[in-house]
Amino acid sequence: MMIRKLRLQRGWSQEQLAQFSGVSVRTIQRIERGGNAGLETLKSFAAVFEIDITELKQEPDMDKENAVSTEEERAISYVRDIKAFYSHLITYCLVIGLLFVINFVTDPSYIWAWWPAMGWGIGVAIQAASTYEWFNFFSTDWEKKQVEKRLGRKL
Repeated sequence: MMIRKLRLQRGWSQEQLAQFSGVSVRTIQRIERGGNAGLETLKSFAAVFEIDITELKQEPDMDKENAVSTEEERAISYVRDIKAFYSHLITYCLVIGLLFVINFVTDPSYIWAWWPAMGWGIGVAIQAASTYEWFNFFSTDWEKKQVEKRLGRKL
């Protein structure tokens, strides 16, 4: 069915879809692997996706209609990377802020909170550079060129 594609288009996990629709995660997994869905399950999905139930009842060609293209997979992966980066950045800011508060409350004469801020900050900066591809030394384009180069020599 097209449940997986609709779910991925919205950026939802199977757990989120289960929460929104009231259908168990196992049922969603079974349906996405090609199992049949009951009428009530289809009604729940149609309501969540805001589409007509007849669109879900249609049996599209599994290979053509449900397959997520590589471009869609890359976009989903990129969005997940951005989400992970922002989550890491928020955690960094909260924890480092707390460490500075503890530092100033306990001993304001020596500011030791700079050390964990710098160490962890380097990690956050590296993750940002990786996520936003600021330095693309070994990108997929580089890999593709290297493979073509190697194959070109053999031929």
